[in-house]
Amino acid sequence: MIVRLTDRGVVEVTGEDRVAFLQGLLSNDVAAAAPGLAVWAALLTPQGKWLADFFILSDGARLLFDCEAAQVALLIKTLGRYRLRSKVALRDASAELAVHVAWGEAPPMEATPTEAITAADPRLPEAGWRVLSNAVIADTATEAAWHAHRIACGLPDGSRDLESDKTVLLEAGFDELHGVSWSKGCYMGQELTARTKYRGLLKRRLVPVRVAGAMPAPGTPILRDGVEIGTLRSGAGDMAMALLRLDAMQSDSLQCGTATLAPTPPFWMA
Repeated sequence: MIVRLTDRGVVEVTGEDRVAFLQGLLSNDVAAAAPGLAVWAALLTPQGKWLADFFILSDGARLLFDCEAAQVALLIKTLGRYRLRSKVALRDASAELAVHVAWGEAPPMEATPTEAITAADPRLPEAGWRVLSNAVIADTATEAAWHAHRIACGLPDGSRDLESDKTVLLEAGFDELHGVSWSKGCYMGQELTARTKYRGLLKRRLVPVRVAGAMPAPGTPILRDGVEIGTLRSGAGDMAMALLRLDAMQSDSLQCGTATLAPTPPFWMA
């Protein structure tokens, strides 16, 4: 199955210093991005809180961020502040490259134009493939179907599930889902991320929940015995993502609006 994600955009990063420049700013090892190999990374505040996340793809001559369309301008502006004398250029390439996601039994090669830039989603094999194309690709699924699939897999989707200047990466599975490098060296916001991991400071997790009843709006408080223990994030079908206290992960009857929630942690979640 393949579908264009209409709320995604593309930031193009060129220049001979592009890898070194990004390496000190992003959570993952940018040098690992290569033709056919994508990297999932986040941009954090200096205090270590989430600002944006994206896939980094490469065609050999440039790096391309598959990101939220609403965050294209933010990424270009924020990263541009740190450019200084680095030989790097950033621009919005969303008008030239559409973002698609493919998942299922077979890779999307036969359905995509030969010039498309394609890489496996680095988070999970079940997440499928990311595809950037300047040619039309016929949809074989809907965006709603994709969101139902990625929620069942426990995959966060940017600002649908994370909160700017609030979310800590490890709450959202960036460690298990290969969104953080622990060996590449320093990057902006690294201190909080490392401290959370090595001191065991994690108190909440973003986890899929099964929803019985009408889907509550994102941000609706989640209650256990009348006490708030989390908030609902994005939803599709009868599944949603929820930010829950660790001690609520095994509960099977949480209240959210008029609905009842049952956490369903994915296999990869510790």
